[in-house]
Amino acid sequence: MHRPCLVAIIVLAATPALAQTPPPAPAAQARIAEALAAAPAQVRPTATVVDLDGTVLREGTGAFTCMPAPDGFGGAMCLDAPWTAFIGGLTSGAPVEVDRLGIAYMMAGDSPTGGASNIDPADPMPTADNQWIVEGPHVMILAPEPMLAGLPTTPVADGPYVMWPGTPYAHVMLPVGARPEQRAISTPN
Repeated sequence: MHRPCLVAIIVLAATPALAQTPPPAPAAQARIAEALAAAPAQVRPTATVVDLDGTVLREGTGAFTCMPAPDGFGGAMCLDAPWTAFIGGLTSGAPVEVDRLGIAYMMAGDSPTGGASNIDPADPMPTADNQWIVEGPHVMILAPEPMLAGLPTTPVADGPYVMWPGTPYAHVMLPVGARPEQRAISTPN
């Protein structure tokens, strides 16, 4: 046997994950594509992708973790470490201390059935008084609370605004594209 062939066989045998890992199933590929649509082009190649239940769909080597959109709320997003901790606190209801800047990308914008209240992070759907907003492509910025002073607090601002002002989950929304059609406001029966 020639040495180059022997070396190739040894390398392939020593790295079975590289040589034998099947591609993700079509459903997983669709979830990965949805999640990565939230990231700017330079983040996509190295981002880790997780499904909403925490299942890792694709390991990455970069600083961002992307996930597809949850049904009826927000949209797909890519989070750095401060944002990952922030989302953990938000979903558990625990206050989060923001002590440094954090970046989250939502470059695909909110899903048409998504969006969020600008007033109460726990509101599940649009109402007449919760300033529900379906945002287009945007970047979300975590910053220590004193840095939020003086920024607008309503989504009708021309430019960035503070979402969830007055709560432990306040952060800056920075629209970078057109805002889509808004969801209808639900009315009590």
